[in-house]
Amino acid sequence: MNKIKKGIYISIGLICVAIGAVGVVLPVLPTTPFLLLASACFVKGSDKFDRWFKGTKLYKNNLETFVNNRSMKMKTKVSILLFADVMIAFPLVILDSLIMKGILILLMLFKYYYFMFKIKTIKIAGAK
Repeated sequence: MNKIKKGIYISIGLICVAIGAVGVVLPVLPTTPFLLLASACFVKGSDKFDRWFKGTKLYKNNLETFVNNRSMKMKTKVSILLFADVMIAFPLVILDSLIMKGILILLMLFKYYYFMFKIKTIKIAGAK
């Protein structure tokens, strides 16, 4: 792969890490999707950045369990689902096409099915 593509992947990865870090502090901005994208970009862009990112607390606290066990905390699931719903709601309101609205609703239903049945929920110790 040429240096320009690697540079683009690394740049996108760094931007996603920054957005993901802000998402840790702001509850309206999901952390996990941006960190997943950052991880994918670093894998394609640079072994050095990939090793660095996987060694950060940001990765270990937010992605490591998902990558290793295909599981997430309920809070993470809810924040991803709500953010995605807000993003999908804009076209639902704006579009006139019933076919496109139907496709978006099916997408939302699939998303909930996937998160409920395909991704395990991590039980937090001490929670009832």
